[in-house]
Amino acid sequence: MLILAIMLVVDRPWQLAAPPSLVTWAALAALALLSTALAYVLYFRILAVAGPTNLLLVTFLIPVTAIGLGALVLGERLEPQQFAGMLLVGSALALLDGRLSRFLRPAK
Repeated sequence: MLILAIMLVVDRPWQLAAPPSLVTWAALAALALLSTALAYVLYFRILAVAGPTNLLLVTFLIPVTAIGLGALVLGERLEPQQFAGMLLVGSALALLDGRLSRFLRPAK
């Protein structure tokens, strides 16, 4: 809503050759509902349940997810360095999370 006036001046949507199709509107609605609204609901739910530290640890998984999706969807070949990086990220997450250290610590 804040940049609506600028968008109307710069893009001039009334001068488009054809109005947006139903597929375009469906894609826009999916982006708004799934990629934004649902993401925020999940984010704040996880924040309430797991706490801020554990929530921020998830950001380390973004490169791993991107590499995995590149291999799965685009057919990219994974190099040994990428596997080493994923192993490093996984090890760091296990260490930072604290569950591994509690498991390895002898019981009193």
